[in-house]
Formats: sequence, C-alpha cells, structure tokens
Amino acid sequence: MQIKDVLLAPGNGAFFYDDQAAIRGGAIQDGFTYVGASTTPGFKSIRVPASSLSIGLVLTDETVVWGDMMNVQYSGAGGRDPLFETAEIADLTSRVVAPRLFDVDASRFRDSCTRVFEPVEHLRLPLAVEYGVSQALLRAAAHLQRKTMAEIICEEFDLPLPTRRVPIYCQSGDAREINVDKMILRSVDVLPHGLINSRQKFGVGGHTFMEFVKWVAARTRQIGRAGYQPVLHFDVYGWIGQEIGLDPQPIADFICMVADTVPDFALNIESPADFGSTQAQIENFAKIVSILDNRGSRARIVVDERCNTLEDIRLFAEAKATHLIQIKTPDVGSIADTARAVLLCKANKVGAYVGGSCTETDLSAQASVHISVATQADMMLAKPGMGVDEAFSIVGNEQNRLLAILNRRRTQNENVG
Repeated sequence: MQIKDVLLAPGNGAFFYDDQAAIRGGAIQDGFTYVGASTTPGFKSIRVPASSLSIGLVLTDETVVWGDMMNVQYSGAGGRDPLFETAEIADLTSRVVAPRLFDVDASRFRDSCTRVFEPVEHLRLPLAVEYGVSQALLRAAAHLQRKTMAEIICEEFDLPLPTRRVPIYCQSGDAREINVDKMILRSVDVLPHGLINSRQKFGVGGHTFMEFVKWVAARTRQIGRAGYQPVLHFDVYGWIGQEIGLDPQPIADFICMVADTVPDFALNIESPADFGSTQAQIENFAKIVSILDNRGSRARIVVDERCNTLEDIRLFAEAKATHLIQIKTPDVGSIADTARAVLLCKANKVGAYVGGSCTETDLSAQASVHISVATQADMMLAKPGMGVDEAFSIVGNEQNRLLAILNRRRTQNENVG
C-alpha cells in the first residue's frame, strides 16, 4: 500500500563479533586481536568485524525510511542466534520479507510487524531480520502519521505521553580506566559495565574484580561533581559462578561482599553465573534474588544470558528470578517485542533495562531510545560501540530531542483542551 520498493545496503556494526566460548576458554589477547582457534560455529577467528544490513522502505511519497539488522557481540552464545552473515540475510530478506512488505498498511506498526514476521515453514525469521525491519516499519508509521516513533508506540500500546528522562548506562570496553573517567566527567547515570569476561579480569577468588569495583567508587568521589552518585553496574559474564562454583548461596555471599566494599553506591551485578539452560538459570537466579532480598542488600542482579526472547523475559519476570532484565534488543527480535518486554517487566515489578549491543548502529540505537522513553524503561544502554563518547551522545541527544518534541506536544494538547 504505502511501500513501493525495498532497498538493501550492507553496512558495519560499531564494534566486533566475538567468540565468547573461545574467550572463556582462555584465549589470550594480542593487542586488539585474540590468539588461538575459534570455538563457536560460524566464527573463522575469535574476533571479527561486526557487519550489518540496512533495509530501506521506499514510501509512495519517495521518502525512504531505514532500519538496521545485526546480531550481538557474543553471537551463538547463551542460546542466541548464530553469527550474522550479510549475504544470507540479504537473500532471505529479498525472497521472503520484501514481498510481504508490499501488502501491509505501513501506518499500522504492530499489525505490519505481525504480518511481515509470520513464520516460514514453521520457523521464526532470524531475530536480526525482525529487529531491522521493525525499526524501518516504526519509522514508516511515524512518517506517515507525522509523529515521533515514541508517539506511535504510546498510541499502539495505549500509553500516556512520557515525561520522565530514562537513565543512561555506559559500557567501558577494555579501556576501563580511561572510559570510566569519561563517564564520571559526563555524569553518566549508570556505569561502567567493565567487560569482566575472562579469568584474568576477574582474578583468583574475584580479587581483581573487587579491586576494580573499589577503584571505580573511589575515582567517582575523586573526580566526580559534588553530589554525583551513579549506580555501579558490572557485567561479570558468569565469572562468579565459574570461579567459586554454581551454588547460589556462595554466589550471593560474594555479591554481598562486593556490595559491602562500596556501601555508598547501589550495585548491579549482571550475569553472575551461567547455569547452562534457561530453566536452570531461572531456578538458581530466583534463589540468589531471595538471599539478597532477605539480607536487605543494596546489590541487585541482572539477567542477560539465557534470557533472550520475549518468552524468556516473561518466564524470568513472572518467576521474580532477577531484579533487572536486560532486554537485549537484537536478541528479542521485533522492536515491538522490546516494548512488550518493558511493559511485561513493569507488570511483574521487575526492573526493565533496554540494552542491546556494542555491535549496533546509530539507527538502531535511536529507535531503541524511542521505545525506552515511550515505555518509561528503568534504564537504557548508550550504544553503539565501546568508545563512550559517541554512544552517549547518540542516545543522550536523541532522548533530549525527543523529550523537547513531546513537551511541545503536551503543551499544545493542554492549550487545545
């Protein structure tokens, strides 16, 4: 109806795809590369440049709206889709998705997603395809209705126009000290991620990690502005469990010990352990949550691995098996499902963190901002890339522009009323 042509353009993600199994297995870093053979199927080397595929929808007025497809940094790990292959995704999109796009009413976002993302031979489309195409469909609906993407989400999910700014979370990559300083100087709301993804970075008994936590807190007091009190959020990629075992009690004891070293800060620990399956993750994370809550700890745990799709998120939220869920946007698939995931978390009184990956693009990051603000998520990731400045400006500026528009809309509506 409103879509008359489909364009595809190969592109670059803002970071690299990494073989998590090989890194966990002890692969040594040599500069920016890793030495050794890859382990995860699809990887020809442990670290490969992230690729992406843009899809452009040509509307009847010749406007072209875009969305970007890609996978996350640790593709093929923790139940995720395999490594992104641009040629394969382009072929599938041309053969299956493009013909469906010509038959939808692009002004109706959720209905368009439902029609375009129907299974093929009983199999779901690759989540990267859903992610990129849904971004383009959301932009199409916004253009056709002359509204922001956030307003489209608010209308289709019956939400009020948002007023609250969503806190932004930055990730440091391996340049920890320099990037932590950048975050503190910019007064980032939540920091620093830390990329604690190897035994070397975690240390024997977690000693190296604990020293880093204490350093971040001390550095915040040293160079941060008066009154600055960020949430400290560290992703340990399962290393607490790998180092001290998969018993929830000692894992919770360790988290409490870390929290006690930074008593003035709220502490988030992401992926404390990987219990091998979604069900095992739910059961054991629920035990850790219970122990922390019963102790009145300020520490919260965050689930990432084994919690990928909307259905996974529902299971964790309903079981109260985490304090905060990372809604990892490329793994969730359709960006409409990211909105559903936030609302599902809120309904179950579980924190909703709209995350994603450093491998994303400016376009996918901006679309994520609109979902986060419309649904009033608890926090959102500064993305793409690992450089802090670029991601913080892309996400932060998009949020500020959006809120300025929404404030004007609200004023107009009040004047009319």
